[in-house]
Amino acid sequence: MHPILDRVTARIRARSQTSRDTYQRRMEHQAAQGKTRAGLACGNLAHVVAAACPSQKARLLDMTRANLAIVTAYNDMLSAHQPYQAYPDAIKAALAERGHSAQVAGGVPAMCDGITQGRPGMELSLLSRDLIAQATAVSLSHDAFDATLLLGICDKIAPGQLIGALSFGQLPTAFIPAGPMATGIGNEDKVRVRQQYAAGQVGREALQEMENRAYHSPGTCTFYGTANSNQLVFEAMGLMLPGSAFVAPDSPLRHALTTEAAMRLAAQATGVASRPLYRVLDEKAVVNGVVALLASGGSSNHTLHLVAIARAAGWVLNWDDFDELSAAVPLLARIYPNGPADINAFQQAGGVPLLLHRLAERGLLHTNALPVYGDYQDHFSAPALTVDGRLHWRPCADTRDPTVIASRDQPFSASGGLKVLDGNLGRAIIKVSAVAPEHRRIRAPARVFDSQQAVVDAYRAGELQRDGVIVVRFNGPAANGMPELHQLMPLLGNLQQAGHRVALVTDGRLSGASGKIPAALHLTPEAARGGPLARLCDGDLITLDAERGTLTVDAPLQERPSATPDLSDNDAGCGRELFAPLRALVSDAEHGASLFSPPAPARPARSQEEEPR
Repeated sequence: MHPILDRVTARIRARSQTSRDTYQRRMEHQAAQGKTRAGLACGNLAHVVAAACPSQKARLLDMTRANLAIVTAYNDMLSAHQPYQAYPDAIKAALAERGHSAQVAGGVPAMCDGITQGRPGMELSLLSRDLIAQATAVSLSHDAFDATLLLGICDKIAPGQLIGALSFGQLPTAFIPAGPMATGIGNEDKVRVRQQYAAGQVGREALQEMENRAYHSPGTCTFYGTANSNQLVFEAMGLMLPGSAFVAPDSPLRHALTTEAAMRLAAQATGVASRPLYRVLDEKAVVNGVVALLASGGSSNHTLHLVAIARAAGWVLNWDDFDELSAAVPLLARIYPNGPADINAFQQAGGVPLLLHRLAERGLLHTNALPVYGDYQDHFSAPALTVDGRLHWRPCADTRDPTVIASRDQPFSASGGLKVLDGNLGRAIIKVSAVAPEHRRIRAPARVFDSQQAVVDAYRAGELQRDGVIVVRFNGPAANGMPELHQLMPLLGNLQQAGHRVALVTDGRLSGASGKIPAALHLTPEAARGGPLARLCDGDLITLDAERGTLTVDAPLQERPSATPDLSDNDAGCGRELFAPLRALVSDAEHGASLFSPPAPARPARSQEEEPR
């Protein structure tokens, strides 16, 4: 095992001893209750079976049979979740053949950041993760289930489902993916048209035609944003069948994997080598997830989600763990925005099994981790169907495309895709895997804005045609729910392309799409809670150095009052008024932007003279 992997894992284990012990005792107490369906009063049980057909009713009343909870994020507007419509019936039919049953325990909301970008609804997005966790817990609260199947993929949805399921971690639990849509327009063409539209070179009709070609069928979007990062990371954590993350929707292999996952989980629920979620999601699984994220250049959102997921299982994961692992984990995949290929090209090159095999060869995975199915070494094999339709797994060969998944001894970069920036402006995350080395250090005057729209207006007015660090503040979790700021990327891309040195500094988010622009994200402490960003002024000289891991400003911030912008426009409209209490309770970004851990005290800002931690 690589010594840094060993050291970080030991550090997480040591700092988490109290919280993990508390969580584990709770799960062991819940497990000791046995089959909770059997303990329901007759009236309670009658409600459980009331809507079932006679054969299913008989199975539900037979306590030697398993009943699986399906918690689904199905809706027919979002492409990634539309395929889930048929899953419950297929799962029920497969289980019935083995004498078991399943019920849709509940549905969770599933919103799409691609739809809400730049809209008021975007301010509900991150907070929806914890709402989904609560909805998952409500779904499972009837105590009528022996295992849990989670049907969810996208940005906040799958992390929220997992956080909720961890409150019922005594149950065996697995994710069932739905897969990516077919490849549409190339990513470079997509960026080109967006930048042309931002520059006024093409009209809305051309932009709409391009977007429709990019997003065109059921399945996840094909770029490597948070949705596909969820799938890769959760497969690496052992939470789904090996090789199942990126199999196409509605393919025979996808259907076979879905029914196989359900039947194997039902077998566990009836006592055959049961693996409850609380045992699967240990510190080794957490570290394996972080390593896979780094090696693939995944979404910066997981510096929030993995922290929150880990804490739901009693593990205290922090940004320093990401940073130290990133120094040891090479970049082994190039998927847009880290390269031109999409997730389908990644799958064709060998997919998650090959990536994990490459990491294991370097001693960068806990190969003795306990997955929900089989042994961890099984995750180095890819699923396939025989000519007569039987499901089997084949060991990985070498990469089928070394431009997408690196050859054994030729990583794309010696370090992973994420780094921590630290300095007298606070702490932030930067995704450097797509940023050219010559753009990783910038020293330029600040241009300070309090909203994404204000930047767009300044760009259209021609005010940004110079070197500068664009600062967008009052966009953290407590201010307005921490929206993603994707409208900025085409604008900043145009400025960089015109020869200007530009960067973004924000307490907001940017998902997996920060691309070629150096972007200091999730800055904490956030401006709305008195962070240094609230005292910045136009013209202050900012230095962002991704190589050294520093983010500083040459200005007497302590001598200035904090800005107090009018945030009342964030308080109401598009349902935001219902989320106002949550913004007051949410923790800072470094602690997962979570409702389930209290806001942490701000750590002291570092002066310009201090060395990086």
